[in-house]
Amino acid sequence: MHKSEILSKIHTKGYHDPFQVLGVHQDQPEPDRLTFRTIQPQAQHVSVLTGQMKIDLSCDESGILWEGQIDKGLLEFPELNPFDYQYEILYKVGNRLRTNDPYRFQPLMTEDDLYLFNTGTNYSIYNHLGAQLETHEQIAGTVFRVWAPSAVAVSVIGHFNGWDRRVHPMRVLGSSGIWELFIPHIEENELYRFSIVNDDGVVVEKSDPFQFFGENRPQTASIVRNIDRFQWQDHEWQTTKIKESPYQKPLAIYEVHPGSWKRDPGNTDRFLTFRELADQLIPYVKEQGFTHIELMPVMEHPLDESWGYQVTGPFSMSSRYGVPDDFMYFVDNAHRQGIGIILDWVPAHFPKDSHGLARFDGTALYEHEDPRKGEHPDWGTLIYNYGRNEVSNFLIASALFWLDKYHIDGLRVDAVASMLYLDYSKNDGEWVPNAQGGRENLEAIEFIKHMNSIVFDRFPNSLMIAEESTSFYGVSRPADSGGLGFGFKWNMGWMNDILGYFEKDPIYRKFHHNALTFSMMYAHSENFILPISHDEVVHGKKSLLSKMPGDKWQQFANLRLLIFYMYVHPGKKLLFMGCEFGQYVEWNCKQSLDWHLLENDSLHQGISLFVRELNHFYVQFPPLYQNDYSPDGFTWIDTDDADNSVISFIRSAGDQSGDLVCVLNFTPQTIENYRVGLPAPGHYQIIFNSDLDRYGGSSPTSDLYEIVADLQHHARAPYSARLNLPPLGGIILQSINAKEAI
Repeated sequence: MHKSEILSKIHTKGYHDPFQVLGVHQDQPEPDRLTFRTIQPQAQHVSVLTGQMKIDLSCDESGILWEGQIDKGLLEFPELNPFDYQYEILYKVGNRLRTNDPYRFQPLMTEDDLYLFNTGTNYSIYNHLGAQLETHEQIAGTVFRVWAPSAVAVSVIGHFNGWDRRVHPMRVLGSSGIWELFIPHIEENELYRFSIVNDDGVVVEKSDPFQFFGENRPQTASIVRNIDRFQWQDHEWQTTKIKESPYQKPLAIYEVHPGSWKRDPGNTDRFLTFRELADQLIPYVKEQGFTHIELMPVMEHPLDESWGYQVTGPFSMSSRYGVPDDFMYFVDNAHRQGIGIILDWVPAHFPKDSHGLARFDGTALYEHEDPRKGEHPDWGTLIYNYGRNEVSNFLIASALFWLDKYHIDGLRVDAVASMLYLDYSKNDGEWVPNAQGGRENLEAIEFIKHMNSIVFDRFPNSLMIAEESTSFYGVSRPADSGGLGFGFKWNMGWMNDILGYFEKDPIYRKFHHNALTFSMMYAHSENFILPISHDEVVHGKKSLLSKMPGDKWQQFANLRLLIFYMYVHPGKKLLFMGCEFGQYVEWNCKQSLDWHLLENDSLHQGISLFVRELNHFYVQFPPLYQNDYSPDGFTWIDTDDADNSVISFIRSAGDQSGDLVCVLNFTPQTIENYRVGLPAPGHYQIIFNSDLDRYGGSSPTSDLYEIVADLQHHARAPYSARLNLPPLGGIILQSINAKEAI
């Protein structure tokens, strides 16, 4: 194609390789002359500076293209070094700029990196795509890259070029679909977008899918950002994490929405930054005894009311919470305080916002073209095309990115069930069966296995957690053994059963006794986490405390008993913020939790103390966590006392720390002289009681008393003893001999 045709395309629709005519060229038929060309629509005058020479350029009839020539023999060096010239531009508004030419640089991304991305295995692609601050030939600037294989033309736009797509057109790198341009002198905090022309000539402006940072809503520009300068101090945490498997360790997770845990007291509409949260949330979590914080999505998203689950920037920390260094400070601080950080991560879907991924290059690039495959009708969102190599690579790289750049300890993967089934929340005719005629999303299943395999290979002992609500086989089994490869799975069955049970008046609970015991039928089929999450305290479901029946005292007692049962039941633990002090109202993402409840109300103070002491107790006693995923860790004593709504069982560890006997009374009556089965003879002590008066209960602290087992067989235990069971309370007993052996 002749240069005039290329220039015509650049002026109008755009062209895939503007480097063919822009920059400096040795044009035919005059090989001894060099031609300089640059697009400067806002320039009044443009000159080329090379050595001691200054060459004035002239503007063509288009009013945007400046061009000039020079004899090579006049140069200081006969062979022009392309890094020895600059443009001096006098703009129409009067300011003057001296700058290097973006169109002097050879392609910078390697063929290997392009190939790996197109095959779906460039797992560190976040180090290449997006806006990368780099120095080339001693010239500092930013390399912009974006994947848009069906685009006719792509440009970088920003304040630095007046948001004019004609100034910085990019070139596509072979058949990779990746467009690239190194722009000298673009520094950190510059705003930018990609202007994309599709085959119909329609121009759209898109945020960078790989942006590390972006403007605060409702603005949508991407921001050039350096995320590699933070000085991490969590080396001890990272070293220990690699050495210790999480499955036999205590895991008590505090789930937090960072925008509503607390708000700025002087401005209730302002979110706290992560630097502020580090100074407030982390000491609170440490005092309360939780081992981990799980943050609802911190990735960039347009709408606060989505709680972060409709992500437009999978590599971008939301600007609601400060800058990336603030979040790194938060994570680093948590690790140095012995607290792990888990992020909610959303590969199941993405929103249709025009600046985001939807029809990114004029085609269904990240999503499916067929809406029966590519849309969630309930959520109004789009489904990723997991079968496309580059999309799979994009998502796997996002998961690795947070573990790598932000030192995150794990990801809780949202809405896994919606990924696994093609007919998820769809009616007949709204979905397409897989190639085998089934309802399973085979491409998504393969993606999940691939992702988990790579994550565990690169970051051993990461916490990969599935929110999965069906009976899909092997969610937390290794991928090479036929599973999905997650480390853990939320136990939604337990959660639904136990909340349904607790909402019933205690007088009727004996008719639903099976809800207390059924979970043990499948408790060891997966590596379960027992979740009381944000989803259970919104949308008219009432707060956890308000679900509880009875008067105020009974509501608090029920809440203590529910949390107690979660902690003595096999499985790791998750509790949503506010539940630990008995928030009365449903969670509202637009306001702070009701911290004032802790100021003067003894019942709220009591349950906060109860959770704190229960957490600290939990981490001190291996029987409550060491064998969560082995049948050896749990033994029923009595499942049959439905009339009294009482259950009892043993939790065991694999060492000499001693068995724990757990007895729970789900009625508001004190049951006096109740016979409890025990596994061995000797003296036992009640070492925890959820009904203590300091928690707001009815039992004095002296109720942490001793009992002596007798030889009478009871239920499934060879020994037993009589004791008083507190109302709506749970107790833990341990053999004094075993306790002394610890």
